[in-house]
Amino acid sequence: MEQIYTIPVNEAFDASAADSSCGCPMCTLYRKLEENELELILGASMMEPDVRIKTNEQGFCRTHYDMMFTRKNRLGMALTLESHLAELSRDLSKGLIGTVIGRPDQKPAKRIAALERSCYVCGRVDFHFQHMAETVILLFDTDENFVEKMKKQPYFCLPHYRLLLEKAAARLGKKALADFADVTERVVKGYMETLLGDVSWFCKKFDYRYENEPWKNSKDSVERAMKFLRSDLHRNEK
Repeated sequence: MEQIYTIPVNEAFDASAADSSCGCPMCTLYRKLEENELELILGASMMEPDVRIKTNEQGFCRTHYDMMFTRKNRLGMALTLESHLAELSRDLSKGLIGTVIGRPDQKPAKRIAALERSCYVCGRVDFHFQHMAETVILLFDTDENFVEKMKKQPYFCLPHYRLLLEKAAARLGKKALADFADVTERVVKGYMETLLGDVSWFCKKFDYRYENEPWKNSKDSVERAMKFLRSDLHRNEK
């Protein structure tokens, strides 16, 4: 029986199996989680005290600042920034007393370094995404229909292929792990061979000897190669 936590995974894998343009289903899951978190942080969660404590401490990475900014909720973003900046101002000023006595304090530098490595949205998305990757392994191990669905995926991007293999190695028995590795390898290897052929043909089209030949399926091969190699995340709104 399908559980609530398996629904988004099944939906993403169904969509990619039905339409190859959906790409890596794990990328789809990541973007959905990211979308949900951005909606919450500029909406219902914005004024919750426990959330504000965390955003004041962690801040956001540049990618998620940009994505929040494009959503045109300037007031929501400003309110979040107001309390974040106020807390940072207090934290950084605590180290200034050291300069007065000729002993520069390291607290400001350490606080800024910690801030550069943290992002409230990244942390939330990664927490839930790890569980979704584990759900993929669970479904593969318990649902024969899902195994067939895995075989029909257009591809898994390399970062998520690595993640799934690591999750499988931690949770599956020897035989199930071998089956999982075989299924995912066939998907990834098949797509990589197709992609290599498309990129190679794209390159040839810039040779005058091939200028009258059709483009075949190579026109977007560069974009597809980037998505395959580095995932397809963080789609900003225009």
